Amino acid sequence: MDLSAQMNDPRIGAWKLDVAKSKYSPGPAPQSVMVKVEAAGQGEKTTTDFVNADGTRTTTQYTANFDSKDSPLTGSQFGADMVSLKRIDARTTERTDKKGDKVVQVLTRVVSQDGKTMTVTTKGTNAQGQAVNNVGVFEKQ
Repeated sequence: MDLSAQMNDPRIGAWKLDVAKSKYSPGPAPQSVMVKVEAAGQGEKTTTDFVNADGTRTTTQYTANFDSKDSPLTGSQFGADMVSLKRIDARTTERTDKKGDKVVQVLTRVVSQDGKTMTVTTKGTNAQGQAVNNVGVFEKQ
């Protein structure tokens, strides 16, 4: 992606989870989630700050290109240590988190046509071995 296309990436910016509009299975839902997405190389640098259901705080971070190649991931509650990104279209990206060679979760991120909402569907297996099927609705800040 060239720089001008990247500057128009609708994911760039800060996003806040709308807990009431989101669904967490098996749950419980976090108290809050803030996502900061910055342009980096041919991809993005993403920092996600969680306040979990029990009040503990967690931060995940990665810098990766949209080339489906693994890059380091820190702070994953799923135990993942690598992330890869793929662009599906102008408003849709896919993130795959892995522990070693094993996929632990796949996040499909879709930004609305007006650019104000991002829906993140997460499918995978949590640290307890339970199937995860979450839909997070984020509002651009």
